[in-house]
Amino acid sequence: MSNMLVNTRDQKFLLYEQIGIEKLFETEKYADYNKETVDMMINEAEKLAVEVLMPTYDKGDKEGCKFEKGRVKVPACFHEAYRKFCEGGWLNCMRPVESGGQGMPNVVAQGCYEFFQAANYPLIMYPGLTNGAAGLIDRYGNPEQKKKYMEKMYTGEWGGTMCLTEPGAGSDVGSLKTTAKRLPDGTYSIQGTKIFISSGDHDLTPNNIHTVLARIEGDAPGTRGISIFVVPKFRLKADGSPGPSNDVTTGGIEHKMGIKGSATAMLIFGEEGKCVGELLGKERDGMKVMFHLMNEARLEVGLQGLGTATAAYEHAVEYAKQRLQGAEIFEFKNPAAPQVPIIRHPDIRRQLLWMKAHVEGCRALLYYTSFCQDMMEAAPTKEERQMWANRADLLIPVCKAYVTNRALDVCSVAIDVYGGYGYCSEYPVEQYMRDCKITQIYEGTNGIQALDLVGRKLGMKKGMHLLAIAKEMDAAVAGLREEFPELSAYANYLAEAKNALTDLTIQFFKLGKSASFLVPILYASPYLNLFGDVAVGYLLMQAAGIAQKRLNAIYAETGAKSSKAKQRALVHSNAEVAFYQGKIASAKFFAVNVLTSVRGRAEGIKAGDRTPIEIADESFAI
Repeated sequence: MSNMLVNTRDQKFLLYEQIGIEKLFETEKYADYNKETVDMMINEAEKLAVEVLMPTYDKGDKEGCKFEKGRVKVPACFHEAYRKFCEGGWLNCMRPVESGGQGMPNVVAQGCYEFFQAANYPLIMYPGLTNGAAGLIDRYGNPEQKKKYMEKMYTGEWGGTMCLTEPGAGSDVGSLKTTAKRLPDGTYSIQGTKIFISSGDHDLTPNNIHTVLARIEGDAPGTRGISIFVVPKFRLKADGSPGPSNDVTTGGIEHKMGIKGSATAMLIFGEEGKCVGELLGKERDGMKVMFHLMNEARLEVGLQGLGTATAAYEHAVEYAKQRLQGAEIFEFKNPAAPQVPIIRHPDIRRQLLWMKAHVEGCRALLYYTSFCQDMMEAAPTKEERQMWANRADLLIPVCKAYVTNRALDVCSVAIDVYGGYGYCSEYPVEQYMRDCKITQIYEGTNGIQALDLVGRKLGMKKGMHLLAIAKEMDAAVAGLREEFPELSAYANYLAEAKNALTDLTIQFFKLGKSASFLVPILYASPYLNLFGDVAVGYLLMQAAGIAQKRLNAIYAETGAKSSKAKQRALVHSNAEVAFYQGKIASAKFFAVNVLTSVRGRAEGIKAGDRTPIEIADESFAI
């Protein structure tokens, strides 16, 4: 029976058969983990998501957050769910044991949190932001700050935020106006306004600890002069409990298209000149500190996108199996023909397979990147750790932007499967789409992620990180051709797409050093989507090879090795056969319908058309 959120069989395929996370258990850092422990954690996460979090999703959307008398109230149903989530130790499960966490591998936490994000990611934003802010204090804070703030944040007793965006500054963080003035006791007087602050104010906890970017008076303009501060909403009493106001007031909350259960607030710091903050880390290291959180957050946002997409897909499949409409295509002229479930109709099957391939591919990309993060901490040598760190850095912007782009598409196609009902709030897919949209915008818009990829990440070590992945793809293609002739044609599509991406990347490097440097900037977003298509296509084809090998073994065991009829029959009685055939179908469909388009799109970018830059501003007017 489907949990209507996440395909657990695909999760375990990724973890154990494709990525092979048992390699982590052989390292000193994760020696206490094993397959049984991981399975137990994922099962518990599924149970919490299905029984506790998912029932609050629709309720939270309908009730929304309310701003009354200067305070924000979250949906009433969120309180008990938040308490159970925190009591289960999920808020900081991936943090070190010495900090109060479970030391869970990131890739395992990714598997658990996929359930939570799919069940109700607007609710999970509250502990998610708290975990991120506490993580900064954990990494950069002094012992006193850890004792005062971090410990209570990691348990969920207190909330936390990150405060970057300001009116008029938007994504241009260097233009911030919030100031910090040194006080005699070593603290700072904070003054300024922040907007679009997720979890900025709420009644889930008695105190909210803000990490705030500000410029110390006299420091340089731009991002170089920015520092970061710990600013509690309420100052602490001698016993550590919340005391008087710290002059942090809530100016209001946003009324949004989606994630209505998540409080997005305007915060005013020091309106009366009495807001006090503590420096976190060193002066003028604000961006360095915040980017540590942003990298975590960008992977988390990718998972939010995947969460909405996988839930939308699972619901669409279930609906398509139950909804009776129309006759079989071969009987469409027979008025007496019985109605069949719409999953029998070719166009619906194509839509479902499109969603399936993208959901599985995006899941593989996110899990693999999390595994890279684990290996950059656990690998035995410094050189290996650096290699894994470089790969994670390269993939982070793709995880955030590509996954959320495709996730929104998946949600849209899910609505199409439902037809008119999908557009109505009677069914959940319209909420998934509304909630998914913001993932393309916050934590750095997807356009910014593309600029990060093209402007910074590709050029690291003169492109050696991308070259290393390209060589791995070449080896994988050669292996597929040799071992599985039935997959050879699809492996060729991957090779062609990889070559087209590589050629385009080389041209980008050349243009970046010439007068045409604006072309890579102009086409950064289309390039990122090409990169994502090739990366996902590679992971899907890799999975297809594993699946084909498993199938061949099953066919040999059951006497179906040389009989296509027996192989087709097995899918109805053997769940493993059905799963592995589905993995191969995803890879084939993606190769034929997506990878074949990469070369043409790359050629379009290589043409270097500058029309969007050259067109006059006035020509955009109606």
